[in-house]
Amino acid sequence: MEREGNDCDLGGEKSLPTAFLDGKASIFNSTLLLDHVGEVILTLSSDGLSWQSLEPAENDVSYCLGFKYVPKIPNEIKLSDIYAVELIDNSLFHMSNLPRSTEPALLVHDIKIYHFIVHGFIRSNKQPSQWILTEYTFGHKNLQTCEMWVNQLHSCLKLQVERPRNLLVFVHPRSGKSNGCRNWESVAPIFSRAKVETKVIVTERAGQAFDMMSSMTNKELSSYDGVIAVGGDGFFNEILNGFLSPRLKAPYPPTPPDFAHLAKDKGDSLIGGENEILEETSNQSEDQLPLISSPDQSQYRLTNLNSEDKAPEFPVPNQWFRFGIIPSGSTDAIVICTTGTRDPITSALHIVLGKRVHLDIAQVVRWKKTARSEVEPLVRYAASFSGYGFYGDVITESEKYRWMGPKRYDYAGTMVFLRHRSYEAEISYLDVEPEETNLTSKRNRQSSLFRGSKAPRKSERCICRINCEVCNEKPENAATEICSLTPHLYSDKKRWAKTKGRFISVGAAVISCRNEKAPDGLVADAHLSDGFLHLIMIKECPHASYLWHLTQLTRKGGSPLNFKFVEHHKTPAFTFTSSGNESVWNVDGEMFQAHQLSAQVFRGLVCMFATGPEV
Repeated sequence: MEREGNDCDLGGEKSLPTAFLDGKASIFNSTLLLDHVGEVILTLSSDGLSWQSLEPAENDVSYCLGFKYVPKIPNEIKLSDIYAVELIDNSLFHMSNLPRSTEPALLVHDIKIYHFIVHGFIRSNKQPSQWILTEYTFGHKNLQTCEMWVNQLHSCLKLQVERPRNLLVFVHPRSGKSNGCRNWESVAPIFSRAKVETKVIVTERAGQAFDMMSSMTNKELSSYDGVIAVGGDGFFNEILNGFLSPRLKAPYPPTPPDFAHLAKDKGDSLIGGENEILEETSNQSEDQLPLISSPDQSQYRLTNLNSEDKAPEFPVPNQWFRFGIIPSGSTDAIVICTTGTRDPITSALHIVLGKRVHLDIAQVVRWKKTARSEVEPLVRYAASFSGYGFYGDVITESEKYRWMGPKRYDYAGTMVFLRHRSYEAEISYLDVEPEETNLTSKRNRQSSLFRGSKAPRKSERCICRINCEVCNEKPENAATEICSLTPHLYSDKKRWAKTKGRFISVGAAVISCRNEKAPDGLVADAHLSDGFLHLIMIKECPHASYLWHLTQLTRKGGSPLNFKFVEHHKTPAFTFTSSGNESVWNVDGEMFQAHQLSAQVFRGLVCMFATGPEV
């Protein structure tokens, strides 16, 4: 790029950038000083900023053992990677670490320069899903030139319409290792620089976030672009339930004809009837957050319950309103699955840059007889996992050792494993594509006790990633909102299948549930938004066999599902009945007592400030 006369010279009176040409490639440029680099020609195009050094390249060359090394210096940044631009107090500033060829020119003329900072991020070389803050400081002797660049960049960033402007933030001060407040303080400057307004609420009691979200009026909720949870999976679950419980009006999950929950049948079930096929298999060998009842099922209404709220209805699902998580919990599985890493900085950048990914949500309904001998349903929503048996015992045992912090889960898990209890139960699941979704269980019937047939190779697994084709695929029957949320309930191949016996655990994974102890999660190829639950049933087995199963979970590339005693089914809905009087489930890290329950998944019900893992 050529310099035209002295118009772009740093020593001249002003810099004369040209204008955009029909919004195409360039052209808006000036000669500026770049900290650590020296004099550059800075160009703004429709894609982003780029700069070309005017310093001799040989100045940065070094030699070692006869080899020539030329450092790789960044020379561009995309607009989509810029989250803020600052003109620092309109003050004079001495640039630092400039090349030697530039410093004498500044000293001779005794020039002090103004500056502005472009804030963005770069991807980690070791872990591309982790984003690292970076900044570029540009300077010029003319204040108007710096102001002009800042104003032009602000105008470009305003065109990034997905970016939020006002957020509600809940901080759990005792989540995980009690670092919720510290994590928020570490990322708060990112929101300030990006000019994102935040209303921060540090919770003081359990259930406070639920109460505030559930009682918020349409007008109040519509004033925010989203809600941020600074905490773990359980805290996000509390906020999610507070948001959905009074607003999402959906039918109860479908149930097979013989599921006797004794609730009044209004005849509104999405699935059921005499034409259903009930296939039964058996193994050879058993056992608090506020909840709001689901409303009338007569139609699929997505509205707000607050009749006194005169503001327009707050639609659910909502394509604009998003949720974000600043990871501060014990496992942070949801953050790892949606952003690819457990890093507060990365999560904050996803939020301020307005990233978006859809997330499936499971509706879990407990059927329990009241004091009036009536069966009433209680509804809970889950974003990651619901588990019974081993998982319920671990969460129950861990409550005794909260003083231990996150280590209580390891201790409780060890204690529960040593007991090696099993429970008698009956599970029915909706089998919608028998030939495609249940290959694992078919392999297991032919496998040995300890190891089944070979697990799918990594190249054969369809792993959920950014711009995932599976999650972005539109269902064929998505003409109505009902069908788009529960598309697999309308499959022509659907049928109810049943299994009963003794189980060490029964779990339903909404997502893969990756975490630091299970790098591939419970189900490596689970997706964020495909409308399926992964039902995993661990039948009664020898202690050593179960230990081998758990060991496989901790290995990257392991095969925890390829055992004869493991059943794995992809299903949009299932029911559960325990032979005991009461049973404890672990729903997103929180206890949920349920002797009998039904569950279904809503495809892409909520939107997250995330993109999905990059690698």
